[in-house]
This record gives sequence, structure tokens and C-alpha cells, in this order.
Amino acid sequence: MTAASPLYCSKLLINLDMTVAMRCEYLGADVLDLSGSTVGDGNELKETLTYFELTKEQQERQKNVEKLQGRRMDYRSLNELVTASSAVTAMPESPLREGVPPDSCRFRGTIETNKVAGNFHVTVGKTVPFFQGHTHLSAFVLEDVYNFSHRIDKLSFGKEVKGIINPLDGEVAVTDKRSYMFQYFVQIVPTAFATRSQKLDTNQYSVTERERELSHSKGSHGVPGIFIKYDLSSVKVHIKEVHHPFTGFLVKLCGIVGGLFATSGMLHSFIDFLFSKLKRSSATHASLASAQKKTREPSET
Repeated sequence: MTAASPLYCSKLLINLDMTVAMRCEYLGADVLDLSGSTVGDGNELKETLTYFELTKEQQERQKNVEKLQGRRMDYRSLNELVTASSAVTAMPESPLREGVPPDSCRFRGTIETNKVAGNFHVTVGKTVPFFQGHTHLSAFVLEDVYNFSHRIDKLSFGKEVKGIINPLDGEVAVTDKRSYMFQYFVQIVPTAFATRSQKLDTNQYSVTERERELSHSKGSHGVPGIFIKYDLSSVKVHIKEVHHPFTGFLVKLCGIVGGLFATSGMLHSFIDFLFSKLKRSSATHASLASAQKKTREPSET
């Protein structure tokens, strides 16, 4: 009996650190995948009351992430990017302020779900599971408290690896509309990194964003909230850092030196050829001038 490949039987880990500009008692967060399964007991995210406004320490961390996002879009060596990204730590806590009630909810943790396409969402109302699905108790929440402005400090899939910056890390979306929907369509690509110092087996992803205001009278239907719809690619990418041996460097160096000598020899021969041509031309002109002078002298006498 052969063991099943871990590529097909393993679970998918969703690592998340997100802050939504609504208090935790008004929100529910969960995952629904194509198999109809939802997040089970023990996999729930940790919910913490906090503030949407960043502290100075949090602002510094946000600036570092945004700077690295810019570098990630440029062509960089794998080792350089991992080394630079490893300096970014988790988003610091925001201490409670005296006399100022928290206005936001921070969802943080790791969700283990089936390794199939699914939908992670944060919307109004706590989750109530039932057979082959779940619902949210949104009827008990007034629309006046709706605010789905949010900040994604971390979103990754698979084993969390320190030093990897993902496309949605540091994402900030703000709206002043009450009934609003944010959608992120994520394509996950399993990826194996191999550098000289470490080997990483994780996931990359690309993302397409969409947002719109909901208005049933205008024909824009839907559920207000934040929806991250993900799908998995059937292709795995292997990225390997290869170093050529020192002997290869010596061979190339010898080739360069030999080429320099050959080129200098060709230049020397070409210059010598030009000088010899010039000398012959000068000698020919001198002999012709001498002959013409001799022929003129008898006629003059």
C-alpha cells in the first residue's frame, strides 16, 4: 500500500492579520470552501478590540512594508529580497487609550481548511453554522455602525515563512460608505525556494481587487463585507539559486585575458600594416620626385 502524496491530502493554512474598522461584537469571520465545509472548533481567529488609527510604532512598520512592496515589484535577487524582508516584524499591539473606546477589531491567527478553492470573508453578524453551510446574524446590527475600511497586515497561505512579503501585506482600503463590498480574487501558486542558506516550501499568490457600493435600488446587489476568494494552481514553481564553481570563473577569466591578448595582437598587426603602407607610399613618392628631378636637369643644360 502506497502513501498518498502530501500535495493532494494536506490541508491549507491561511495566515491572517487584519484590522477592520468595526467593533468585534458586530463582525463574524469564517471560511467556506467548495466542499461546503466551514472553519471548525479550534481554528477560529483571535479577535482583539483595537484602534484603526496607527500608533507611531505601527506607522513605522507600515512604512517598511510599503517600501519592501516597491522593491518586490522590481527585479531583485532572491537572497537580497529575503534578507531585506526578514527585518519586518509583526504589526505591534495598539495599547488601549484611557477614555477612548476601541473602534476596530483585529483578526489574527491561522486557519486550517481543506486544500480546495474557498472563500474567507468578514461580514456583519456572528456566524451560526448549520448543515452544509452557515449564516450571519446581521439582522441584529444597525447599518449605522457599518464600516468595512480595513488594513491587511499579513496574508499568506501555507507554512508561514519569515522574510516573505506577499502582495496584500500592508494593504489599506478606506471607505466612507456604509453598505460596501471589498473583493480580493487570489490565485495561489505552490512555490519551493532554494537558496544557498535555506530551503523554503511555501505558496505565492497573485491578486485581483474589486470594490463597489451596494444599492439594491440601483441594481448593485450583494452582501457588505470583505471577501477573499482563493483558488489553487495545479502548477508548482521551483525557484533555485545556482552558484557556478570557482573553476568555471577561472576558465571565463582565462578566456577574457586570452581575448584581450588576441585583440591587442590584431590591433598591433593592423597598425604595423598601416605604418608599412605609409612608409612604402612615402618612399615611392620620394623616388618619383628624384627621377623627375634627374630628367629635368639635362634639358636645362
